[in-house]
Amino acid sequence: MLDRLNQIYPVRYTAFFVALGLTSLSLLVFVASGQGGWMLLIFGALTAVGIYDLQQTHHAVLRNYPIIGHLRFMLEAIRPELRQYFLESETEAAPFSRAQRTLVYARAKGQSDKRPFGTQLDVSAAGYEWITHSLAPTHLHDHNFRVAIGGASCTQPYDISLFNVSAMSFGALSANAIMALNKGAYMGGFAHDTGEGSISRHHRVHGGDLIWEIGSGYFGCRDSEGRFSAERFVENALSPQVKMIEIKLSQGAKPGHGGVLLGPKVTAEIAEARGVQIGEDCVSPSSHSSFSTPLELLQFVQQLRTLSEGKPVGFKLCIGHPWEWFGMPKPCRKVRSCPTSSWWMALRVGQGRHRWSFPTTLAHPCKKACAWFTTPWWALICATRYGWVPAARSSAALTSRAPWRWARIGATVHVASCSHWAVFRHKRATVATAPRA
Repeated sequence: MLDRLNQIYPVRYTAFFVALGLTSLSLLVFVASGQGGWMLLIFGALTAVGIYDLQQTHHAVLRNYPIIGHLRFMLEAIRPELRQYFLESETEAAPFSRAQRTLVYARAKGQSDKRPFGTQLDVSAAGYEWITHSLAPTHLHDHNFRVAIGGASCTQPYDISLFNVSAMSFGALSANAIMALNKGAYMGGFAHDTGEGSISRHHRVHGGDLIWEIGSGYFGCRDSEGRFSAERFVENALSPQVKMIEIKLSQGAKPGHGGVLLGPKVTAEIAEARGVQIGEDCVSPSSHSSFSTPLELLQFVQQLRTLSEGKPVGFKLCIGHPWEWFGMPKPCRKVRSCPTSSWWMALRVGQGRHRWSFPTTLAHPCKKACAWFTTPWWALICATRYGWVPAARSSAALTSRAPWRWARIGATVHVASCSHWAVFRHKRATVATAPRA
């Protein structure tokens, strides 16, 4: 109905035509009786505004909606006040909430700043921080918090800072950005993850500690066919600047497809760092060619640790199915070698950069992911002793299977906290014979 009306008469001009009509009527009344001059003045002014709006070329809103288009700018002008006095809660707004401002005002006026016990804050919200009580608090003599990475199988362990530079490749970032990040890592005493674009000359300028990320394209350690090259790997891995090696299993932002850096973007510097041809498409396959099962993955981890002469080696992945994660303990027990144990302190939820630990990315909601991710590594190994792997089914299975009770002491608290990531019988052959993606 409105569309048909618009074809005959533009409805958006209604306010202008009404003002024009009332101006004409007021003019007739004023001429005939000499009264209503104030009406003529008001409606004449509105008509003049409408004529100006139709002629001006600076604001499309005013040209399309003469007169009434000014309401938008009027409401935008008072929007902050409307939110502040009527819509905002006491705890929202930035950079300071109303509650914080009120507290500052009270202290500035010498008034009491004490508040009743309790809080209006959502203490379970992400980002809420608090100080945890301790029965035996201690004094910290060193505030340079670090975590030791490297178990008995690592002859070159590394004490990593809790604050590090996340994985961003040269090519995605400019040379100046890479040098700035690496200099910051050097000055701050923390590590700089290279991203899967490998180690460029710009990573080496300032000498900051490096975590070398190796993706499915094996950039920096590939042969002419794009396969893993042990010789090229050794050239970079034995550099004193490289402290750890990280295997990237899946393309988090491009699941199932891999990644492509188009040929025109492959400059001489990028080609040198990645070991590819200048001007040719640089492809990261969707999966690795050096392994296709969890067992082969762990054997590849051991190979890299040996070639790097005992440096910590781990892997990161975006978990799409819980069984992919819980499928790791069984081959770990078979090869009697695990990724560096301290590497399993990590968590990067979703695609954000909240590094709770290093280096796994979870695509599941945080609370669900934490429940089954934090299951102790040794408890999973115990659980898989009889061919049992945690996966999706009801929590009743936790107590219905005798073999799992043997490992329940260490694992139940963690796994049962997320009821639908409980335990069910998983055939032994599934882990070792999983087909290549």
